[in-house]
Amino acid sequence: MNNEKRILLIDDELKITNVLAAYLGKEGYQTAVAHDGSEASQLLQSQSFDLILLDLMLPDISGETLCSTIRTHYRTPVIMLTAKSDESDILNGLQIGADDYITKPFSPRIVVAKVKAVLRRAQSDYLVSAPVSYGNGYLQIDFQNKIVKRQGETVHLTPTEYQLLSVMAKAPHRIFSRGQLISFALKDDYDGYDRSVDTYIKSLRSKIEPDRRKPIFITTVHGFGYQFLGQDDSGEC
Repeated sequence: MNNEKRILLIDDELKITNVLAAYLGKEGYQTAVAHDGSEASQLLQSQSFDLILLDLMLPDISGETLCSTIRTHYRTPVIMLTAKSDESDILNGLQIGADDYITKPFSPRIVVAKVKAVLRRAQSDYLVSAPVSYGNGYLQIDFQNKIVKRQGETVHLTPTEYQLLSVMAKAPHRIFSRGQLISFALKDDYDGYDRSVDTYIKSLRSKIEPDRRKPIFITTVHGFGYQFLGQDDSGEC
């Protein structure tokens, strides 16, 4: 079944792309390779992909800039490959559109595992027939089409951010521990650590909250986790 999935590898290191292509190929994925931003842009314009692995250190353009461009035009999940491991760098990557991140040096098996996890998260969702609005129309979630709007403007969420929001919004006022969010939203195959959820929540808040420092939709339950407190404008929840 994986042979239907196409992965774009964007990295200027030939050794890395060869190794990753070989490992992904063994799992049945089709891969295309770009060694700079220009080549990647050409491939994206001429072909469709199910997931992108993007190195941040490219010879002609920064990976951050390319990621922002990709997110503007495509909904394709992006996993960043980076030597930067500080929380601020990771948060920045998530805010500009990365769905996940892998720090270098890395194991090719970890990359394959994350590819599988992100693809599963991107494809799974429950269908809700009509968009639901919260906060007197400030936030709107179309669960069927996976579209989120803030004050009428479409918010570009990564698949991981959308999945976290979707799980919590469908169970308003329920308190989710970090472990539960990994289990319910990230499908148990997430190989990061619990506190990584905090980074995703920070990025999500910056996109949907009126003031991310004083959240009204996704609130923190200290010592446990998070809950969605958005009031459904229909009065049903």
